[in-house]
Formats: sequence, C-alpha cells, structure tokens
Amino acid sequence: MRGIVPPDAQTSVSQERYAVVYAPRRKRHRFAASCVELMHDADAAITAAAPDQLRYAARVVGPSKSSEGQYLYYVLDWLGDA
Repeated sequence: MRGIVPPDAQTSVSQERYAVVYAPRRKRHRFAASCVELMHDADAAITAAAPDQLRYAARVVGPSKSSEGQYLYYVLDWLGDA
C-alpha cells in the first residue's frame, strides 16, 4: 500500500495486528494510536466492533512514527460487514 513503510523483518516494532478503530470516516487509511484498540485476533476485533459508535474491526500495521512525532496505525483492510 502506498504511504506505508513495510515492517522490518528483523524487529517486531511495527507488525500486522487486529484492532478496533474509531473511524468517523472510513475512507482514511491512517489513524493515530489513540484511535486504535489492539485485539488478540480477528474474532475479538469483530466482536468488539460497534459501528453505531463508529468503531470498526480492521487489520492494521503499526505503530509507525510520523514526521510530526505521532504514532500511527495504517488500515490494511476492514473486517466483518464493513
């Protein structure tokens, strides 16, 4: 995906994970770490999702530090009935 630095195979800093993401607009693909709640697996993320509260299950990669010093997660794809 354009704009994402691929995870380094020699470290475990930035990894693919499952999460629930607070996303007022799901067209965005990067979110501050404060908008991301990491989950153990896809089923847990789908169960914890609350679309009525704008919280959606996703597969994300991160954290990655932005040029402004914020930690970001990038959405690889939305899960469930997204």
